[in-house]
Amino acid sequence: MTRTILAREVPEDARRALADAGVHPVLARLLAARGVDDPAAIDPDLGGLLPPQGLKDIDAAARLLAEAIDAQRPILVVADYDCDGATACAVALRGLRAMGACADYLVPNRFEHGYGLSPAIVELAALHPRLGCPALIVTVDNGIASVEGVARARELGIEVLVTDHHLPGELLPQAAAIVDPNRADCGFVSKHLSGVGVVFYVLLALRARLREQGRFGDGAGPALQSLLDLVALGTVADLVRLDRNNRLLVGAGLRRIRAGQTCAGIRALFAVAGRDHRRAGSSDLGFAIGPRINAAGRLKDITIGIECLLADDEAHAQDLAAQLDAINRERREIEAGMRGEALADAGEPAPQRRSLVVWREHWHEGVIGLVASRLKERHHRPTVAFAPATGEPGMLRGSGRSIAGVHLRDTLDLVSKRHPQMIARFGGHAMAAGLSLPVAALAHFDEAFEQAIADTADPACFERRLLTDGPLAAEEMALELVEEIEQAVWGQGFPAPIFSDLVEVLGQRLVKERHLKLDLRLAGRRIGAIAFGRTEPLPPRARIAYRLERNEYRGLVDLQLVVEAAEAAEPEDRPGGER
Repeated sequence: MTRTILAREVPEDARRALADAGVHPVLARLLAARGVDDPAAIDPDLGGLLPPQGLKDIDAAARLLAEAIDAQRPILVVADYDCDGATACAVALRGLRAMGACADYLVPNRFEHGYGLSPAIVELAALHPRLGCPALIVTVDNGIASVEGVARARELGIEVLVTDHHLPGELLPQAAAIVDPNRADCGFVSKHLSGVGVVFYVLLALRARLREQGRFGDGAGPALQSLLDLVALGTVADLVRLDRNNRLLVGAGLRRIRAGQTCAGIRALFAVAGRDHRRAGSSDLGFAIGPRINAAGRLKDITIGIECLLADDEAHAQDLAAQLDAINRERREIEAGMRGEALADAGEPAPQRRSLVVWREHWHEGVIGLVASRLKERHHRPTVAFAPATGEPGMLRGSGRSIAGVHLRDTLDLVSKRHPQMIARFGGHAMAAGLSLPVAALAHFDEAFEQAIADTADPACFERRLLTDGPLAAEEMALELVEEIEQAVWGQGFPAPIFSDLVEVLGQRLVKERHLKLDLRLAGRRIGAIAFGRTEPLPPRARIAYRLERNEYRGLVDLQLVVEAAEAAEPEDRPGGER
C-alpha cells in the first residue's frame, strides 16, 4: 500500500470566525479543520466543563462515599495497572483523604492476578495489610466487567462502587453504584472520559454533597483543581479521544505543570525524562511521562508508579522516578527485540490480507501491546500480538491495536459469537483490546479474526493515507507558530499539526546510521530537516509531511522540520499544495 499525503478540508466560515476572534491565523486554520467552529469552544475556563449530574449513578456514588466518610468506614481503591489506572488511583486517594476519608489502595499484578476486580482480588482486599477489611471498594479504571468479583464482595459484606470508562458487556455487575459514561443508560454527553477523568468527576460530586452537608464550615472544601496535573497525564496516556471536555481537563493540567504547581512525582518524572516541565505539552505526557509509569505495570509492579504519584517528599519522588526510568529502559530493550522478531514474522503481508496475528513462546506478555502497535503502524492493519499467559499453562494472552474504521472490541465480540468456545475473555475499546485464548485455538483465531474484519470493514479504511494541514507560507514558518502549537492541546482524535508541501532536496546525509539529515528548499526558503528512523534517501523533488520543531543546540534556538512521511513529487506538482 502506498501512503498518500493529503490535506484536510478547512471550513472557511469556521476559520474566519476563529481568526476574527483573535486566534493566530494558522491556528485558526488548524482548529477549524478539526471541527472547532466557535471561539467559545477554545475558551480554557473550566466553567465550561460538563456538569457531573449528567453521569448515571453519580449522586449514588457521592452518597456512598459521604456515608463512608461520615462513619469513618475504610475505603479501598482497586486500580488498573496502567498509567490511567495509576493516575486514577492517585487522584482518588488524594481527593478522598483531603475530604476526610480513611482510604488506601490495592492494585492487581498483571502476571499474578490478571485484570480487574476478580474474586481473587476481593479475597486479598478483605485481608488488606494496612486497612483491614474495607467497608467499601471503589474501582478506578476497571470494574465494569467484574460481575463475579462484585458478587464475591457482596458475599463478604463489602459494598462496591464501580468507576470505569470501558465498554460494558451484556451484564452489569450488581454494584451499589456504577459510574461509567459508556453505560447504555448514561446520558453524559462526552463518552470519552478516561478512568482518571471519571473518578475526578466522582470527587466533584462528593465535594458538592459534603458542602451541602456543611462539612467544610464556611469554606468550599478541598481545591480539586490541584489534581488536574494527574488527570491530564492519565487522559493523554490512555489515548482517549480529546473532545472539548477532555481538552479542558488536559489544558488545565498542563498549565499547572508549566507553572510548577504539580505533584513531586510528576516533577521528578519530567526531570529523569530530560524534559522541561515549564514547557510541558501533550507529547511530553504521552511519550515521556506516561510510558515510564506504564513500564512498571508492564514489567514489574505498578505500585512503584502509584507511590511516585502519591509522594510529597521530593527526594522520595526522585528515587521512585529513577526506578521507573530504569524499568522503562529495560522495557525498551525487551520491546526492541520482540519488535524485530514480529516484523520478521509478519514479513510483507499479502495485499488482500486485512489483519495480522503474531506470537512467539518466549515473548513478554507485558510488552505485546507495544509490539501490536508497532506492527499496526508499519502495515496499517489491525494487529494482535500474543504471549504465553503467566500462571495459566496452555493459555495465551493477546493485545490488539486497530486502525480507524475497524472497531477492535466489536470485532472480537463478533468472533466470540461466531465461535463461542474460542476466546476465554476479551474487552477493550475501538482502537485497543485484550483477550485470552488457548494455545490450540491460535490458528483458528487467526482465520476467524481475518474473516470478521473482511466481512465488516470498509475496504477504503485500509488505504494508507496521511491527512495533513497543507502548506505553510514562508513567513508563517516561525518559532512564534511553534509556541502557539505547543500551548494548545493535541492528542487522540485531535491530532497535532502536520504540514505538507513540495520541497527541493539540496542535500542529505545519514546521522548515526539511522536518521536522515536534510537540507531543503521549501516555499522559497532554505531550511534544515530530519527524518528519524529513515535511511532511504529522498528524491530530488519530493512531497513531504512534516512537523515544526524548536531545535536547541549549544544555546542557539532555530526552527527545524521533522519529516513524518515523503513521496516522490509528480511532474504536475506545484509548491504550496497546488497541482
